[in-house]
Amino acid sequence: MDMKKLMKQASEMQRKMEDAQEKLKDIIVESSVGGGMVKVKMNCRMDVLDIEIGDEIIKAEEKDVLKDLLISGVNEAKRKAEETAQNEISKVTGGMNLPGF
Repeated sequence: MDMKKLMKQASEMQRKMEDAQEKLKDIIVESSVGGGMVKVKMNCRMDVLDIEIGDEIIKAEEKDVLKDLLISGVNEAKRKAEETAQNEISKVTGGMNLPGF
């Protein structure tokens, strides 16, 4: 096995992984909970970009419901972002599970 060739392949894969990681910040997922009363947008680097709250839910007596919907919306967006990120990374790794990616 040619060590030079192997090192070149490893370097190329690392570059592709870095490119894929960078691309993840531009992939946006959205979750909608509570019948559309709360919507959360997140990129695949797990940054919350926007939270939309329907006017019908903003009432003092609905504070606990709003809190639960926000938590649910963020968690759902995170699950979608993680799944999308994993799919993008597997395109680069060919399905190999590499630690840290």
